[in-house]
Amino acid sequence: MGRRYDTISFLSDLGTGSEHVGVIKAVLRDMAPSALVLDLTHDVPAFDVRAGSLSLARSIGYLPEGVVLAVVDPGTGTDRKAVAIEVAGGGGELVGPDNGLLAPAVAMAGGAERAVLLTDPTFHLEGPGATFAGRDVFAPVAAHLCNGVDLYELGQAIEPDLLLPGVVPLPRDEAGVTVCEVVWVDRFGNCQLNVGVDDIAEYGDRVRVTVGDASDPIVRVAARAATFGDVTVGAVGLVVDSAGMLALVLDRRSAAEELGVAAGDQVTLSPLPADAGPVGVTTPITLRRP
Repeated sequence: MGRRYDTISFLSDLGTGSEHVGVIKAVLRDMAPSALVLDLTHDVPAFDVRAGSLSLARSIGYLPEGVVLAVVDPGTGTDRKAVAIEVAGGGGELVGPDNGLLAPAVAMAGGAERAVLLTDPTFHLEGPGATFAGRDVFAPVAAHLCNGVDLYELGQAIEPDLLLPGVVPLPRDEAGVTVCEVVWVDRFGNCQLNVGVDDIAEYGDRVRVTVGDASDPIVRVAARAATFGDVTVGAVGLVVDSAGMLALVLDRRSAAEELGVAAGDQVTLSPLPADAGPVGVTTPITLRRP
């Protein structure tokens, strides 16, 4: 017997407009009635493995010990592998498809220690088709782990190095500028970049931001700020977000809309000349007598 768990943290792209999430939670309740299920989100964009992996990576450091069930699985029913991965000395088990979804969270948790392919049908439900692995494979496996089934009982052990890597891009330095990417736009329009503070530490308190087509780019100046409220009216701010990454923001407005960017778009950050003008947007107005 392995360690028993009392929490399952559940993330998916299944949405709440159908019965899919409810059915998976019903399977978990039936097979592991003592386990509490925490819904991280079910609003990952459909099929977007990268968005799901980023959401899971942002969350993993705050999750209680237990099982993480992640279902963003556009390859369900194909020859893609189904896996369970142990991290943190047995403090957590991640269950889901081997398509890059789990890899960033595994890395954030200190790396994989044991991993198996979920090849033993004894621990699965028999479904009418092969297209709902969340219900028929991943949920039963998560429940069995909560009930004390050891990881190695669930299928074929594999070397963790054979798992597919994550799909999160890295920034790159090109001729003294940092070429990066918008990896996430939250509901407020804040644009998280795949850049940390140390990546542009030498750029100073103000940074030139270039987005859009090379023939007609949008160029703005972003000022470093600690909070949204510290960003000057009309200016773009560059803050350290809740995940520790740099984000382009506006105070109570959408930076994504202002800059015309979305997740996956390229952004270039570069040092600002010492004689550059002030940060902000100036709009001339004329006052008239009533």
